[in-house]
Amino acid sequence: MDGPIVQPVLYQQVANRLRDMIQSGKLPSGAWIDEVKLTQELGISRTPLREALKVLATEGLVRLEPRRGSFVNELSMKDLDDIFPLMAMLEGRCAYEAARKVSSADLKVLETLHAQLQEHARHEDIDQYYETNARIHEAVQAMADNRWLSDLVSNLRKLLSLSRLKSLALPGRIHESCAEHMAIFAALKARDPEGAEAITRKHLLRQLDALHVLACQGSPTDISEATQELQE
Repeated sequence: MDGPIVQPVLYQQVANRLRDMIQSGKLPSGAWIDEVKLTQELGISRTPLREALKVLATEGLVRLEPRRGSFVNELSMKDLDDIFPLMAMLEGRCAYEAARKVSSADLKVLETLHAQLQEHARHEDIDQYYETNARIHEAVQAMADNRWLSDLVSNLRKLLSLSRLKSLALPGRIHESCAEHMAIFAALKARDPEGAEAITRKHLLRQLDALHVLACQGSPTDISEATQELQE
């Protein structure tokens, strides 16, 4: 007799853990995935690990190479040039729909988050800024209340987590990013869909501009080592 699934099957749990390891940089972009070491570290057999790797391969986070094994995927500058305009369009639409639907309670949540964001920018605390920034993007996405749009945005975020570039490492970028966020927040408070969308698109594309500058300052053939963070 069929019954309810109480918790995700093991390979799904393993996929979630591996995804977190990729996004945190514990499994860096381009790295060979040591399956033996991972099975020992996670206390699992090879079967759920390999099933999890297949899941991540369908998401574009991992590539499976016959006779060579599994590798964390890499994003080139061309990939970023292709993906960021799409992300700007989708996140812009999130802001548009959020501005139409935002409630007073939503604005109170955003008020608190943006106050924290300003504080982190003031102290140039990139790690804390990034965490708060991610919560803001996710909050606006939730306020848009469009599951189809949300799925597309979430999938692209997974891909962008492959790049360990850090646009906030560019001098002055953290303050520019904060100012852009405050402008988006102002448009949301004014319930101005067109304004929120336009400013959000510009915000995402400014990140791409910063990544280009950082890539030019570093090694053009190894941009994945520049640093972290694509979703300021």
